[in-house]
Amino acid sequence: MLTVLVGLLGALVYGAADFLGGLGALRTSSLRVTGVAAVAGLVALLAALPLVDSEWSASALLFGGISGVSGAIAISLLYACLAIGPMSILSPVTAVVSAVVPMTWGLLGGERLGLIGYLALVVALVAVVLVGFTPGEHAVRPSTRGLLMAVGSGAMIGVFLVLIDQTPEDSGLVPLIANRTVNAAIMLVLLVGLALLARRRRMPQALVPGGDGVPPLEGGAAPGSSAGSARFVGGSGWLRFAIACGVVDAAANTLLLVGIRIGDLTVMSVLTAMYPAGTILLAAVVLRERIARLQVVGLVLALASAGMLALA
Repeated sequence: MLTVLVGLLGALVYGAADFLGGLGALRTSSLRVTGVAAVAGLVALLAALPLVDSEWSASALLFGGISGVSGAIAISLLYACLAIGPMSILSPVTAVVSAVVPMTWGLLGGERLGLIGYLALVVALVAVVLVGFTPGEHAVRPSTRGLLMAVGSGAMIGVFLVLIDQTPEDSGLVPLIANRTVNAAIMLVLLVGLALLARRRRMPQALVPGGDGVPPLEGGAAPGSSAGSARFVGGSGWLRFAIACGVVDAAANTLLLVGIRIGDLTVMSVLTAMYPAGTILLAAVVLRERIARLQVVGLVLALASAGMLALA
């Protein structure tokens, strides 16, 4: 029961981080928001380190650092596939794959659930698809390239979950600090490299970090297309939203780590993949954006699957 509660809370917090990142990306590129968020999250984790018993070890640093690489690859592929579109299909694909990879790893590693538990996982995966799906007026078939990138992004997110699960039980926040350090370094190097490349080749403004051509941060429910959200952010508020995004994301990662420690990777991976629900709910409450009927069905199924997992 506790694992389910932590998993649901973590998904909502991840969704809140995406919501904040999406607001920040309205006035600058999502890559810039991600770079600032990574640094802000690292600072938050270092500040919290004295409050948590954490044992430094080579294993914690190794798996945490590698997970930072997989996270950077996941973000890069996510931006690329969302730029190709359609987001309404590729975002749920990413979320589902991000759940299936660690779920499969956990089951192959010996994690077992009862019949209700397995049914709950199926219901949860359906919920992930429906929650992340944002229907448009005209259906567009995704390209093979876009689908491959979405699958790759989801797989790398799944690898991140698996690697975090491999860290020692007594490592505390050390794996997350290693993850965020490596991730921040990669993203900052990428930002500097793109800026230098843009200056040298005089790239169009839409492709320069800080332009408007990079898709919003993480997923299908980011509020980047709403006129109300643009008014909400204002002209120069991206930095505070990026910092808040990093801090909240660090909190979500901490909840994920706690959930994996006290429960199963299989259950936590599926619950975490429900993160679009948090973004959707915040967009509805704060920005008064409309929730589609399919997304409402997905939210109901998400709650139902959580209840089934609690019984299991």
